[in-house]
Amino acid sequence: MNQLPQKPINLNQLSTFETELVLTPMNDYLFSWQKRTLDIAFTLLILPAVLPLLIFCMFLVIITMGFPVIFSQKRIGLNGRVFIIYKLRTLKRKSNNVEGITHSNGDITPLGKFLRIFRFDELPQIWNILRGEMSWVGPRPEVPYYVEKYNNLNPNFNGRLSALPGITGLAQLNNPNATPNDNLDKLEHDLSYISKANMNMKILFKTFFLLWK
Repeated sequence: MNQLPQKPINLNQLSTFETELVLTPMNDYLFSWQKRTLDIAFTLLILPAVLPLLIFCMFLVIITMGFPVIFSQKRIGLNGRVFIIYKLRTLKRKSNNVEGITHSNGDITPLGKFLRIFRFDELPQIWNILRGEMSWVGPRPEVPYYVEKYNNLNPNFNGRLSALPGITGLAQLNNPNATPNDNLDKLEHDLSYISKANMNMKILFKTFFLLWK
């Protein structure tokens, strides 16, 4: 699946907020060299500190959970393109599911819970950023199952695919403990970011403060 079907949007069925977003032209900043430069510059800036942390976390995964250390999974990115996302493994081996839709909280290891609290499990996604598949700021990329499911429930859900997916974003800040079942609740924040796309540094600083407060 390289492209998900785009369903027609009936403006009469949308709220005033949603209608304004649909009729708002896409912010060119989302695809500008400035945003890409910010992604690369921020990555290079924090890499000296993040790389030793990533190596240490990988070592902890090995001694507490064994191999594999990295969990990879198909996600839907910009314009419906499929890419492989990378994370530190936080689940028991038998619980790792390619579709990402079957594990429970009981499948998360003690170390995995710690890594998720501080989002250390997301550190390997720096590779996705360098490859241009993700950005530091943007809607969270979902597995194909959830993209199809929630697009069937709300045709605006595919609007999230108008921007590169991100490690953090407006929706993550407003609902940091959200699960895939909360995707429609987060949609307003994702679409709001896409319509403005001028708050990247603010979101990054707020994310850092949220993690360490």
